[in-house]
Amino acid sequence: MMRYQAERSWEYYMPATAAAAARDPVDRVIRLAAESAVVIFSVSSCCMCHALKRLLCGMGVSPTVYELDHDPRGKEIERALMRLVGAASPPVPVVFIGGKLVGSMDRVMASHINGTLVPLLKEAGALWL
Repeated sequence: MMRYQAERSWEYYMPATAAAAARDPVDRVIRLAAESAVVIFSVSSCCMCHALKRLLCGMGVSPTVYELDHDPRGKEIERALMRLVGAASPPVPVVFIGGKLVGSMDRVMASHINGTLVPLLKEAGALWL
């Protein structure tokens, strides 16, 4: 089962320096990615995003999914993801495992095929078997 998250703004309650960091889209992405064992940044109409979510769920992983087309700051986060993964890669889907950037669909599939994905998921606590 996937858990979909909506970004809530807590900037009002944060000190000025923390609020400034929360406004930086790259910092926001990194903060969100660190909150769960597996985080997927996705767009609900993207077939590659859907395939990636199905792959991970089929393995028994319950990723936290941020659907950028349902987030008012989605475009801003998408630009931050492009900065993180490089402009040559599509901005979504992007996967973080254990708070670390794995990358786009091609990187996740390569990890799955070469056998390094399952150990990453186990190390992050997303898989137990």
